[in-house]
Amino acid sequence: QVQLVESGGGLVQPGGSLRLSCVASGFTFSTYGMSWYRQAPGKERELVAVIGSTGGSTNYADTVKGRFTISRDNVKNTVYLQMNSLKLEDTAVYYCKLRYRGGDNWGQGTQVTVSS
Repeated sequence: QVQLVESGGGLVQPGGSLRLSCVASGFTFSTYGMSWYRQAPGKERELVAVIGSTGGSTNYADTVKGRFTISRDNVKNTVYLQMNSLKLEDTAVYYCKLRYRGGDNWGQGTQVTVSS
């Protein structure tokens, strides 16, 4: 079955960087687009970034454009989210998501806390 396992979260100061990883299994990774979402306390889950199956197309929320970069390695079945110039408001649980056979599949999430 589909499995998505995120890692790489942690505590970082404003202006710092983190790289999140999401290792996927149970499907043909190289043929599916992937996305990152985040959910801050008391807020709805929101889309952060999307990447096409080959990595040739990406899209970002306006709030992270220019600071975050989504990428993928189709040999390692992994999608990444490089986060630079982190702000307090980036604090959230970050999830990777796959749209597969008409349903959404989510990882367990990884906590990112930006604090001084």
